[in-house]
Amino acid sequence: MADNTISTTTDLDTFEKVDESELSKFTKLSNFEVSAIFLQYAQNNLRDNRVINAGRGNPNWINTLSRAAFAKLVQFGIDESGNTFQRDDGVMAGYIESNGVADRVLNKLSDTDTVDQFIRSSIDYGANKLGFDKDAFVAELLNGVIGNNYPVPSRSLKYTEDILKQYLQKNLFKDADLADETDVFPTEGGTAAMVYLFQELSQSHILKPGDTIAINSPIFTPYLQIPELREYNLKIVKLAATEDENWQMTDEQMDVLKDPRIKAFFDVNPTNPAARAYSPHTLDKFKDVVKENPNLIVVTDDVYGTFADDYQSIYASIPENTLLVYSFSKLYGATGHRLGLIAMDKNNVCDKMIKEETAKDPEIKKEFDERYSMVVTEPEDMKFIDRTVADSRAIGLYHTSGLSTPQQIMMDLFAMNSLISGDVVDDYLVESKKLVNYRYHALWDEIGVNVDNSHGNTKYYTLVNIYDLVEKIHGADFAEYFRNHYSYLSFPYRLAREFGAVVMDASGFGANEGYVRISLANLTSADYRDLAHCMKTLIDEYYLEFRANK
Repeated sequence: MADNTISTTTDLDTFEKVDESELSKFTKLSNFEVSAIFLQYAQNNLRDNRVINAGRGNPNWINTLSRAAFAKLVQFGIDESGNTFQRDDGVMAGYIESNGVADRVLNKLSDTDTVDQFIRSSIDYGANKLGFDKDAFVAELLNGVIGNNYPVPSRSLKYTEDILKQYLQKNLFKDADLADETDVFPTEGGTAAMVYLFQELSQSHILKPGDTIAINSPIFTPYLQIPELREYNLKIVKLAATEDENWQMTDEQMDVLKDPRIKAFFDVNPTNPAARAYSPHTLDKFKDVVKENPNLIVVTDDVYGTFADDYQSIYASIPENTLLVYSFSKLYGATGHRLGLIAMDKNNVCDKMIKEETAKDPEIKKEFDERYSMVVTEPEDMKFIDRTVADSRAIGLYHTSGLSTPQQIMMDLFAMNSLISGDVVDDYLVESKKLVNYRYHALWDEIGVNVDNSHGNTKYYTLVNIYDLVEKIHGADFAEYFRNHYSYLSFPYRLAREFGAVVMDASGFGANEGYVRISLANLTSADYRDLAHCMKTLIDEYYLEFRANK
């Protein structure tokens, strides 16, 4: 269409007749791959509509303050490097002299410029609240942002780790005081954190081929796919949450985790795609679980935690058993930066299990001694998190490992957005939550179904049960016909092919067939109203076909 409107006229002439059996070719593909294919269809849709892609979780907003501060720090770093030596043409400079660097930088900052005041507040927070040496802290920021040194220490820059621990304390731990008891490994996004943990749990013989793990589904697809790979070959017990339980695990499902045959539990909290945070009751149940199964490893991916009101991580409930994954990508619009982390308690069950295993099995002790002796003098005392760092760089590159220093400083600045507000409301966080809330209501109000405003609903995503929706709109007889005559992929396929609107099949996340996931992060409220129109119009067209056949 020439303008920006969406055609939602009910018209059987444009209703493409699809061989439902043809859709079976997509059933073995990852839902992300299917969504990518449907996006291609949408770009040449039958109604010539503009494309509405609600299939991906990338936010369509960014945090500008941290990025502007980053850019200014780069210039400060260049200027400071020129103080030791500089070529006349300006293309080469020396190194940063840390003595007095804090005062030199602070003296350059304006009292009225917003970015300058953010930098000043960040330096003051580090010095006054966290007890940093001011010159050493500013030198780390400037050296880090211009990337002129290897990451030292290799796991995390000294002050970066302290800043990240405080950020986690404020945003994920709630009233559990755990910052001082936590170790942090910054990684190349939550993606790398996931991969490194699977690798290390296997490398450390904590998870062995044939072991049983439990997974709370629906869940981010790779958590279902990675354990089935040949190198892991893990047996999976799926603990499927349901809409009837508001996507919470039941007490009976929690009791399954008490079985010592279950070695690990993998979880995204708040959930992706169901977008629900665990209730306080469920968090308390985890304490009961580890009393019965004390060696249970819990891997919790908390990337959406900041979008939930009064959020608290599983880590805050059972820190010694929990490996925490977090990413700055969603809240700060930084998916391309690849900024994530692994956090774990200094007194953790992984270290305990490694010591027990090496004590009873001389072959494993020998294996660890041979593997890690090139980087540490006492391999059996090497912490799990440091083994993760070393193995992430194939041991031999342990001395150069660690997330790039500019990315670590970017994490510092994102974290400072939250930290410098202190006990005052974090305006940026509030505004981000408002954005997804407006869009959630725009979609569901237009669909005409009551929304879920329960406390744990982050509204970053929403799951739509198409089978349930067609029944609410056109009744039980039509719903039964719809179930019996159309593949579960028929609706998202035709929505893309005819209307140019993309949603993601949620069965790949472990949801029941018929659910689709809609991201509320990457479109405008008007787009979500148009998406709702397209969905209702497509349902009407299915209904016309039902009436014609009847």
